[in-house]
Amino acid sequence: MLLTMLNCLGAKVVSFDKKYTVLAEGTPAKYIGIVLTGSAQILQIDYYGNRSILGNVGPSEVFNEAFACAETKAIPVTVIANEPSEIMLIDCGHILHTCQNNCGFHQQLIFNLMKDLAGKTIMFHQRIEITSKRTTREKLMAYLFLQAKKADSPVFTIPFDRQELADYLEVDRSGLSAEISKLKNEGIINCSRSRFELL
Repeated sequence: MLLTMLNCLGAKVVSFDKKYTVLAEGTPAKYIGIVLTGSAQILQIDYYGNRSILGNVGPSEVFNEAFACAETKAIPVTVIANEPSEIMLIDCGHILHTCQNNCGFHQQLIFNLMKDLAGKTIMFHQRIEITSKRTTREKLMAYLFLQAKKADSPVFTIPFDRQELADYLEVDRSGLSAEISKLKNEGIINCSRSRFELL
């Protein structure tokens, strides 16, 4: 059944080395990606080469579905493998337009895709809420509070190193590091690498 479904969807599995570009900005928005193993990062790079991290995707997570479903001519983001990864690429046209066999899984697949898009929309609004804060401190604390809430614990690990966190929050790395040091000295947080604790 699974092999029949994948064949019907025209799915292909591709292996990527660490830092290898999975999908480049400007390429046709044709494929929906599903991470099978490893992880990938979704980036937006401006004219001057400044990076803004829009998110990470791990095993079983989907990416590029919004652009593919909207039939955007070219994707406005770049997707890069964080580590050696296996990624399944599915031609979106095979999902949105059911085949002549009227395979039973198509309706469930479209439902799952719509559910995923709704979840991504919520995450996008959360990111806007964080990056719209005025100061680096406010952005950082809003992000840390959100991560603590997700983990249901004051101790949690974030998926970014310092530079990646700065890119995600859209702030300068040195300013971010200075703010983290201030918060530690004030007894508001503890942290070691990507592990944080709200005190």
